[in-house]
Amino acid sequence: MARTLAARRTGRRLAADVGLLAVAAAFALPLLWVVLSALDPRADLRVKAPDGLTLDNFDAILTDDVTFTPLLNSLLLCGGATVLTVVCAALAAYPLSRFRSRLNRPFLLTILFATSLPITAIMVPVYALFVRVNLIDTMQGTIFFFAASQLPFAVWLMKNFMDGVPKELEEAAWTDGASSWQSLLRIVLPLTGPGVSVVTVFSFVMMWGNFFVPFMLLLTPDRMPASVSINEFFGNRGMVAYGQLAAFSIVYSTPVILLYVLIARRLGGGFALGGAVKG
Repeated sequence: MARTLAARRTGRRLAADVGLLAVAAAFALPLLWVVLSALDPRADLRVKAPDGLTLDNFDAILTDDVTFTPLLNSLLLCGGATVLTVVCAALAAYPLSRFRSRLNRPFLLTILFATSLPITAIMVPVYALFVRVNLIDTMQGTIFFFAASQLPFAVWLMKNFMDGVPKELEEAAWTDGASSWQSLLRIVLPLTGPGVSVVTVFSFVMMWGNFFVPFMLLLTPDRMPASVSINEFFGNRGMVAYGQLAAFSIVYSTPVILLYVLIARRLGGGFALGGAVKG
C-alpha cells in the first residue's frame, strides 16, 4: 500500500515537472529564436542554428534613424510618464491609506473599474480632445496620457503598500512637530521602497511596450518611439527582415532589463520595519 502511494506521488511529481518544462519551453523558444536570428545572416521563422555567425544585423540597425532616435523618444516618453505616475500615485494613495472616509471604498472601486477599461475604447474621444487642446503630436501630451492611463492601477498598488506602514510611526513624527508632507517623504515612502519599485517597473514596462497610444497621438516620424518604429521591419507583401528585427528586439529590450537589474534588490527587500514600533 505504501509503495502504491509512493509510486502515485512520484508519478504526479513527474507529470508536474513535465508540464512545467513544457511551459518553460513555450517561453524559452521565442527568446532563443531572437538570440539565434540576430546572429544569423539568413534568419527566418525557424528556430535553428545560425548559418554562420555575423554582426551584420546589428550593424544595419545601429543608426540614428532606425534605433537611436526611436529609443531616445521611448526613454523620454516612458521615463517622464513613469516619474509623473509614481509621484501622482504616491500623493493620491497617501490620503486613501491614512484617512478614513465613506468615499474611500467607492473611490477605490472606481479606480479598480478604470484599470479594466480597454485603451482602445477611449482613444477616439481622447484623440478629439487632444486635437482641441493642441496636444496632438506632442511629446508632453503623450506623456500626460501615458501617466493617466497607468495611474489607476498605480494608485491601487501604492495604497496597498502604504497600508503596511504602521501609523504609529507617523504619529510619533507628528508629536515631534513633523507635518503630513514631511512624514510622507521621510517615513512612509522610505519604508515603502519595494512598493515604489514595483510601481515604477510595472508602469515603465507597460508604457515601453505600448504601440497603440503613441501610434495614435504622435504624427511626426521623428517623434515616434521604438515600440512604433519596430513596425518598419515588416515590409510589403509579407517580406520581413527577420535578422534585423531580432537584433532590434534585443536592443529594444535592454533598457527594461537594466531597469530591473538596478532596482532588483529593492523589489525583494521588504519593509524592514524591524521593531520600530516596539517599546
